[in-house]
Amino acid sequence: MARTTKVTKTAVASPTKVTKAKRLPKAVEAAIDAARDRKATGVVVLDLKKAGAFTDYFVICSASNPRQVQAIADAVEQSLKAQKQRPSLVEGYARAEWILLDYFDFVVHIFSKHARDFYGLDRLWGSATRIEYPDVA
Repeated sequence: MARTTKVTKTAVASPTKVTKAKRLPKAVEAAIDAARDRKATGVVVLDLKKAGAFTDYFVICSASNPRQVQAIADAVEQSLKAQKQRPSLVEGYARAEWILLDYFDFVVHIFSKHARDFYGLDRLWGSATRIEYPDVA
């Protein structure tokens, strides 16, 4: 069963200050902030380090339409490019149902609501520590 941490974030506080949980890497925090700035919903981070996965973290979020899926992906890429990080792999951009941005140490998954429900990626990693971010109003 996954352990869940709820995070409440204001415009000025960082999630690590609010949760007092372990600090996420700067690049993961930047990806989360960029996604939330584009009104991503259902933002979740899965800490996969103890789950024996191929990466340390999954950042998972949803968007309401294909244009927003792409806008979130663009914002994440732009934010991380400013930190001199580029994805080693980008998949699904043209279809915009599920865009995957692989940064090696973490992977960002941006889903349409339908695709997220269908694939259930959140449920596949039950042993991962789960950090949930509230939707931006």
